[in-house]
Amino acid sequence: MEKLLTEHNLIIEVEKLKKIIKDKVEQRFLEFKKLGEEGDELDLYSELCFCILTANWKAKGGIKAQKLITKVGFAEYPEEQLVSLLKKIGHRFPNTRAKYIIENRWIIGDLKSLIQQHYVNARTFLVDKIKGIGWKESSHFLRNTGVEDVAILDKHILKIMKTYHLIEDFPKPGWNKSSYLKLEKILKDFAEKVKEPVGKLDLYLWYFETNSIDK
Repeated sequence: MEKLLTEHNLIIEVEKLKKIIKDKVEQRFLEFKKLGEEGDELDLYSELCFCILTANWKAKGGIKAQKLITKVGFAEYPEEQLVSLLKKIGHRFPNTRAKYIIENRWIIGDLKSLIQQHYVNARTFLVDKIKGIGWKESSHFLRNTGVEDVAILDKHILKIMKTYHLIEDFPKPGWNKSSYLKLEKILKDFAEKVKEPVGKLDLYLWYFETNSIDK
């Protein structure tokens, strides 16, 4: 009979990983904090575009896009050039994402102050005002700029939560604030049991599912 996996089993797995990759996780989070504290507005906008590009795609593709387009390109390239570059790296939605990048440029100049706000207010602002950004993507941006207390509830994390019975089923498509924060609270409660902020826990769980530490 198949073994029923529980929260306790996941605690054991995370504790194993902490012995193996804790230094790498801490180093990656230092990079996040440095970006949030020392990055200029174009650095921050590049990271916001990364989060927009990875939605319904993949983190490694978003990283490739950042390297190819560069922070100046995200801020200045015309739409046609962005579409061409996104097609070059095989993005699933090059036209839509290029349009979002262009239409969101008005936020450049305000990102530094935004990430210094209380994260719930910052996330709500991003979800309401930025094209292509939902609760997962806004959480991803804030975590990648050094905010520890946010959960990135993507398909990998939700799969783990369901497998280990932190949740009974996958949430229905179309997050709203209430449903996102409800599941985030479940993961925060788990994070307390392994003595890690939920933003860092994401890196452990991501490694557990993909065998890599991305961002």
